Amino acid sequence: MKEILYKSTRSKSGTLKASEAILKGLAEDGGLFVPTEIPLLDISIKELAKMSYQQVAYEVMKLYFTDFTEEELKNCINKAYDEKFDTPQIAPLAEVDGAYYLELFHGKTIAFKDMALSILPHLLTTSAKKNHVKNEIVILTATSGDTGKAAMAGFADVEGTRIIVFYPEGGVSPIQEKQMVTQKGNNTYVVAIKGNFDQAQSGVKSIFGNKELAKEMDEKGFQFSSANSINIGRLVPQVAYYVYAYAKLYAEGKISEGQKINVVVPTGNFGNILAAYYAKNMGLPIAKLICASNENKVLFDFFRTGEYDKNREFILTTSPSMDILISSNLERLIYKIAGEDAEKNKELMESLATEGKYEITPEMREELSDFYGNYATEEETAEIIREIYEKTGYIMDTHTAVAASVYQKYRKETQDDAVTVIASTASPFKFTRSVMKSINPDYDKLSDFELVDELSKIGTVRVPDAIEEIRNAEIRHNNLCKVEEMEAIVKKFLEIE
Repeated sequence: MKEILYKSTRSKSGTLKASEAILKGLAEDGGLFVPTEIPLLDISIKELAKMSYQQVAYEVMKLYFTDFTEEELKNCINKAYDEKFDTPQIAPLAEVDGAYYLELFHGKTIAFKDMALSILPHLLTTSAKKNHVKNEIVILTATSGDTGKAAMAGFADVEGTRIIVFYPEGGVSPIQEKQMVTQKGNNTYVVAIKGNFDQAQSGVKSIFGNKELAKEMDEKGFQFSSANSINIGRLVPQVAYYVYAYAKLYAEGKISEGQKINVVVPTGNFGNILAAYYAKNMGLPIAKLICASNENKVLFDFFRTGEYDKNREFILTTSPSMDILISSNLERLIYKIAGEDAEKNKELMESLATEGKYEITPEMREELSDFYGNYATEEETAEIIREIYEKTGYIMDTHTAVAASVYQKYRKETQDDAVTVIASTASPFKFTRSVMKSINPDYDKLSDFELVDELSKIGTVRVPDAIEEIRNAEIRHNNLCKVEEMEAIVKKFLEIE
C-alpha cells in the first residue's frame, strides 16, 4: 500500500507520518495538515456493500493512516464503534420524503461528532505510543455545542490525556450546555467564555501558536493536541460514513453500481462536507456537494461570489452548532483549489486574519463546480421541521432541517432528482425546545425535560440514554472567563502558573 504523508497548507517544507500529524493537530506555521495526495478506494462497492460499518471504516482509514499496523487500526476502530452506539448499523439511513437521511447521531452524545470523536482518543494514544511520547497530551478545543461534549465523552479518564473545552456562554442549547457541565472524568475541564464561538476558536488557535507556552508545557510534561476538526484524525473517520452510506444504498438496491448521488450537509466549520469532498476524490460516485448554511451564511456568500468575508453581524440561531463565521476547514479546500500552492493559501489566510476577508481567483472558482451553496432562514428551518413531521411523522433537529430546506431549494432551482443523502447531524432531543416549538408554538410553555418526554411520545422514539443521564445529573463544571483570560485558565487547570 502506498504511504500517505501529511503536509501543512501554509508551507512547502517537510512532511509527517499520519501518527505525527494526529499528535500535532495543527501545523507549527498555523496551517492544517492535508495528505500529500488523496488515496483512491481500492475495493469495489460490491465488496463494501457486504461489510459492517467497522469493516468499511477500516477500508477507508487504512488508506490514510498508513503508518498504523492493521492490528493497531482495527483495535482503534473496534474500541470506538461498539455498544456506545444505540444501533448496530452505527450510521443507519432513514428514507424520508424522497431523500435518505444518514443518521449520524446514534453515539454517546447524540451528535455526528461522536462518529469521529469516539475514535480520536484511540488514534491519539496509539500515535503517542508509536512516537515514544512521554508527555501527557492536553486536548484543547473550542465548541459551538457538540464537539465539546463528544470530545469529553471520548477522552474522559483516558490515561495520559487531559481535555479542556471552551464554549460561548449563551451560545449553545440548554441540553448541550447541561451535557457539558455535568461531564464526569477527573481529566475533563469545561469553561464558558464571554464571547462567541469564533472568539473561542481564535483563542484556542492563539494558545496553540504560543511557542513560549509550548516550551513551558514541555518542561512540565505536557503537550497540546486538538480534538477540533482541524485535526486530520477527526476528518478522516468522517470520510468513512459517506462511503458506508453509498455501499448501503447499493446493497439495498436503491442505486446501481457507479450511479452518482448528491450529498447535502449542514455545515459551519466545513469539516463534515469536506469529508464528503474527500470521499468523492477517492472515487465515490458523488455528483453535487450541497452546502447548507443557516443565517450566518458566510459560506453561501463565498460560493456565490468567490469572496469570503467574516465582517458581518454574528447571529445566534436555533442551529447553534453552525453559528460560525470562520470556517476553519475551508482552508483545506482553498489549498486544494489553489493547486496546492502553500504561498497563495497563506496569503489568503493572512488576509482573513488581518482584514477579515479574502477573494479567490476566477481559476479557483472554476474548481468549485462540485459545490452548490444555499441557506435557510430561521422561519424556513422551523417550517420544514413542521412540514416533514406532519407529512411523515419523522422528527429532525434544527441543523438537519437547515439541510432539508436547502435541499428543497436546490431541487426547485435545478430540477435535479438524483438519489440524495442528507447528513442528519444531531438528534432532535438535543434541541427539543426549538424543534417542538416549530411543530407547535404551544409547546414553549413546557420545561426542557417535559419537552423531551413529549417529543418521545409524538415521534414514537425512545428518549436517548444521553438525555436520561443528564436529567438529574449534578453540575460539575462552573467556570466562566473572558476571551483574553483563556490562556491563564489553561495554565491554572494544568497547575503550571
